[in-house]
Amino acid sequence: MKQTRRTLLAGMLLSVFALAGCGQKAEKAAEAPASAPAASASAKVPEYTVGTDASYAPFEFQNDQKQIVGFDIDVLTAAAAKGGFKVKFVNTPWEGIFAGLQQGDRDILASAITITEERKQSMDFSDPYFEARQLIAVAKGVTGVKTFQDLKNKKVAVQTGTTGDEVVQKLLGKTSPNIKRFENMPLALKELQTGGVDAAVGDNGVVINYVKNNPQDGITSVEDTASFAPEFYGFPIRKGNKEVQTKVNAGLAAIKADGTYDQIFKKYFGTK
Repeated sequence: MKQTRRTLLAGMLLSVFALAGCGQKAEKAAEAPASAPAASASAKVPEYTVGTDASYAPFEFQNDQKQIVGFDIDVLTAAAAKGGFKVKFVNTPWEGIFAGLQQGDRDILASAITITEERKQSMDFSDPYFEARQLIAVAKGVTGVKTFQDLKNKKVAVQTGTTGDEVVQKLLGKTSPNIKRFENMPLALKELQTGGVDAAVGDNGVVINYVKNNPQDGITSVEDTASFAPEFYGFPIRKGNKEVQTKVNAGLAAIKADGTYDQIFKKYFGTK
């Protein structure tokens, strides 16, 4: 009888321990789903490398701390926050900026780039985010420039490979010695300031910004809406990368809808 009772008691204890163990496992199993949201919340946000020629104020330039800042930078950064991605800006010379995109070194470009049919053959674009026109900057003391056609017998500075370069080529000829090309627009405008050319042609935002911040140079601007059609800036994206294009467009739509875009525009250009 004692042996039987001991056997029964041992069996009961084993059952209790077994149930306790099963209970702990059940509790752990029940806890597992609770940890799933934490893993989801910590999912890595994609970061895209953005090429920008930071010498084109006020769209992209370096401040006194050598940080890349500007209108394009603020717009794309705000769009990224709404579109669910991050951006890393890399200063990239204009001459190699498109090659870097096509080779995969850059995912996006943010450099006041006009959407053209020719460019769309080798890259995709975001929706437009800025409307621009070409503007003529005229050196101090130069007279008789009221329209684009008045530049026919003038020396004109442009930034290589830009739409300003293209329109001046159509007026003066592709190989005209009167066209002086520069790596960036500030250098072209500096040539104008020192008297090396009579005029410069570039995007209105850049020319207006330069004239406004350098009144001592005596440079004036001439607008000819009849000769220069509106242009639209977009963010180039590597050809076929629909995922990035969709995210950028979603972010742009969001900042236009909630007023963020207008605030950024006002910061750099005043009232829209």
